[in-house]
Amino acid sequence: MKISVDIEKVQFPPISEVREWLAGSPQPAGRPLVDLCQAVPAYAPAPALVEHLRERLGEADTARYSVDEGLPEVRAAVADWYGRRYATALKPSEICLTIGASQAFWLAVTTLCQSGDEIILPAPAYFDHPMALQALGVVPSWIPFREETGGIPSVDEIEARITPRTRAVLLVTPNNPTGAVLAPQLLDEIFALVRRHDLALILDETYNAFLPDGEPPHRLFAKADWQEHFVQLASFGKTFSLTGYRAGALVAGEQLIRHALKVQDSQVVCQPRITQHAIAFGCTHLDSWVSERAAMMRRRHDLFCAGFDRPDNRFIRVASGGFFAWVRHPWPELTGRAAARRMLDEAGVLCLPGEAFGPGLEPYLRLAFGNLPEATIPAALDRFYDIT
Repeated sequence: MKISVDIEKVQFPPISEVREWLAGSPQPAGRPLVDLCQAVPAYAPAPALVEHLRERLGEADTARYSVDEGLPEVRAAVADWYGRRYATALKPSEICLTIGASQAFWLAVTTLCQSGDEIILPAPAYFDHPMALQALGVVPSWIPFREETGGIPSVDEIEARITPRTRAVLLVTPNNPTGAVLAPQLLDEIFALVRRHDLALILDETYNAFLPDGEPPHRLFAKADWQEHFVQLASFGKTFSLTGYRAGALVAGEQLIRHALKVQDSQVVCQPRITQHAIAFGCTHLDSWVSERAAMMRRRHDLFCAGFDRPDNRFIRVASGGFFAWVRHPWPELTGRAAARRMLDEAGVLCLPGEAFGPGLEPYLRLAFGNLPEATIPAALDRFYDIT
């Protein structure tokens, strides 16, 4: 049979691609693989959450559909969690529970765009986003990467990309793959820009729970008209170490949510109830547990950076934060894929090539150091100094 020409143009999932390299790789004998490929919490969910789910599994309702947008009591718990984290109350009706943040992105794009429309995004971008845009016939309008800013775009750079076909600006904070965090003031300025042009700001905040406690990540939800121009993508899978549960959410105005349910119902119907029970328990009971894990991840980041940034390291850390470091590899003659393959074959390190995250990024690699327990970080970093 013939495959869609549009789908043929979409890159193969980068994590799946590099994991396929393992079968044919002559990795160094006697050295365990250092997996810096996929960013997942390396710790188990909270024991109290696991026990709660064990009790819910035997209930008949747990195996049934819920309403498309999620159980009302679960969305109320999520709204309360947002009130604590963002210092602004949300309505449960402004929340749709999804199969991870990736499905939330599909809901947002299919609701806002049609084939041929454009979405502005800076390079590097989380690879699932341009892959989804291409699959849907929406054109990624790239802001080229500037190393001196760590990939953080300016308002002027965004405005210069706006055309009559533009429907949204897409940003990620903390960023995947760079780890960079967008300042609240910059987000205010970008929101003012999209409002002025009657566009949407789509903000993926998958890693928002790993910011320091204190000030909210931004004040966009406090704006009187946020529902007209702001769409947030969330992932409780990272927050509560439930990535396999696919625990995402789309947060937007009631009108957008209502239209998004047309896609939700035809795509997945609803988020599994067991995942919803996990989210509700986490939002209600695990604030302290989440804060402790966030502090642990910041310690990993600091330990990684201290060991990586030695003067004799030929790899250059361009940006980092959260789960990630974005680094320039030392082989200008190699693409990112060739450099990543060399890291696997010669150093036993699995990581992702820069060009998986957008055009013109062959000099870079993404390292998901958040996978590494603190005790293993020094030995993992030795691999970068040993390779020639």
